[in-house]
Amino acid sequence: MCTRCSWPGNEQIYVDYHDKEWGVPLHDENRLFEFLILEGAQAGLSWITILKKREAYRKAYYDFNVEKVARFNSRSVVRLLNNPGIVRNRLKIEASITNAHAYLDIQDEFGSFNNFLWAYVNNKPRQNNFKSPKQLPASTPLSDTISKELKSRGFKFVGSTICYAFMQATGMVNDHVTGCYRHKQVAKLK
Repeated sequence: MCTRCSWPGNEQIYVDYHDKEWGVPLHDENRLFEFLILEGAQAGLSWITILKKREAYRKAYYDFNVEKVARFNSRSVVRLLNNPGIVRNRLKIEASITNAHAYLDIQDEFGSFNNFLWAYVNNKPRQNNFKSPKQLPASTPLSDTISKELKSRGFKFVGSTICYAFMQATGMVNDHVTGCYRHKQVAKLK
């Protein structure tokens, strides 16, 4: 049996997420947009709740096609508010549409959201060496900076804690604890 971070527990969807996705450097535009929206939807909820709703989100948001989400309108908001498969919070839904517009603006300015985002870590994941989950921060000065920049560009639900969770999920930082078998594996990825 392998030793992993303690936070996934025994819930298979959580274990699979930890073992296959969390901390893996992500550069795909649609997947980056997906995590940006899902991390915002998670605010005030547990990540396992969002993981269980992920497939419904993918259907409701056209597999997180940012151009399609940017075209959502008031009828789209009503449709999403009536979708029991996602978090039905009007502010979060409206924020996802606002964020799609801001995301497209960044793509226009920087060539891709990936270029904009990964420049914050000089295109190389930061390797942390925490021994205990208690050492993992909820936010950092870098997540504060990214949050402030995203907010200045019109993004919503991108506070520093959400930004740090986004950084962890997309592999900008490797926060697998050093005793986790994934720590060394993820450290080799770019």
